[in-house]
Amino acid sequence: MFLLLKTEHAIITQFSIGVLLIIAGFYFDISRIDWIIQLAVIGFVLALEGVNTAIEKVCDFVHINFDKRIGFIKDVSAGAVSFAVFFSFLILVLMYYPYLFEKGA
Repeated sequence: MFLLLKTEHAIITQFSIGVLLIIAGFYFDISRIDWIIQLAVIGFVLALEGVNTAIEKVCDFVHINFDKRIGFIKDVSAGAVSFAVFFSFLILVLMYYPYLFEKGA
């Protein structure tokens, strides 16, 4: 975990977004279930990004020169992270919508 945070820019960026979401959770005083969802989403994205990083590092170790098969594997792995980020974003939009737009109603 600390190695990823120390060396991988994607993890650092996603972790920073996670910290901002945690601050937002305190600011909006989100419910307990929303905390559980938010923390699960943050953890899921960070964990999957870590797996993606490991896959890419193994691919680079196994095949140093460019190979389109290795490129395909890396693209599929990155695509999995993209799915996680996209759907996590949708979950968080749905979760925060009431806190942002329905408070005064």
